Amino acid sequence: MLYHGVKIGSLELNGNIFLAPVAGYSDRAFRSVCIEHGAAFTYTEMVSAEALVRGNGKTETLMNRAANEKVYAVQIFGGEGGTLAKAARIVLEKSPCECIDINCGCPVPKIIKTGAGSLLTRNPDRLYAVTKAVVESVEGSVPVTVKIRSGWDSGTLTWKEAADAALSAGVSAITMHPRTRAQGYEGKADWTILKALVDFVGGRVPVFGSGDLFKPEDARAMIEQTGCSAVMFARGAMGNPFIFTETKQLLETGSFDEVRTEERIRTGFRELSLLIDDLGEESACREMRKRFCAYTKGIRGGAEMRLQLVHASTAADYHKILDNVYSSIEQIRS
Repeated sequence: MLYHGVKIGSLELNGNIFLAPVAGYSDRAFRSVCIEHGAAFTYTEMVSAEALVRGNGKTETLMNRAANEKVYAVQIFGGEGGTLAKAARIVLEKSPCECIDINCGCPVPKIIKTGAGSLLTRNPDRLYAVTKAVVESVEGSVPVTVKIRSGWDSGTLTWKEAADAALSAGVSAITMHPRTRAQGYEGKADWTILKALVDFVGGRVPVFGSGDLFKPEDARAMIEQTGCSAVMFARGAMGNPFIFTETKQLLETGSFDEVRTEERIRTGFRELSLLIDDLGEESACREMRKRFCAYTKGIRGGAEMRLQLVHASTAADYHKILDNVYSSIEQIRS
């Protein structure tokens, strides 16, 4: 059965289609609409352990649970075990979650310079040390997981050593994005490495897959080709939270119903409303420019709309643009 529950340590989930941590995107407003449309598990965008320890209030808001988020994971990043351990305890104190994930895969230079992200995949000993520190700090209260890459570059593939270090440190699951740090988000994710990781882990903990998942058929192919326990949508979910419902339907029945244009726009306004509650109208409307552009990709009249959407500053602006193009969806206002 392709769609099934997943167990991460003591945490039991009812499905295997997740929203990945996406920097600058997977805030609680977006996570909320993804849950409404079928995401079985969600991750916050990555949270700086150093900023948490310093008491940065803005960083703490990244961890806030969505109203409909029964279970979720907070992803933290950092390069020092002591700091990550303190941050994990702060997470459980400030925003008690059901899982803590350590980012060992981000390829962004400013993250790597701190000793975090992909640098940890490259340095398995350090990955072990920081992960062990977090596992010991939470004392079994929640499972700890890691996300890794296949390696630093094509000549330095350290995924096996990184996975072994994570397992030795006591993680409850491993996620892999099978690209190297050098690839960033370019080129093609090598799913054969993901399959090799699944075989290497041998069922000791579940392995989750990420990378090149842009449509439901991609998720099915990844599960079938690699044997991973769950898939994580990242860029494929941007402006398209419906991908969770569609993928579940495909895995269970072999086909799926594509979402209607009206539902796309209605969900965009739902996300805007949640963002306004969190950020206020001005900041929320500025943030929704890129998100509404994503919601309108692939629909008739979308290009014309996007030329206007990038200048919208109020909720009324968005309604004016969208209602003018889609007069049939006046009910969005209600």
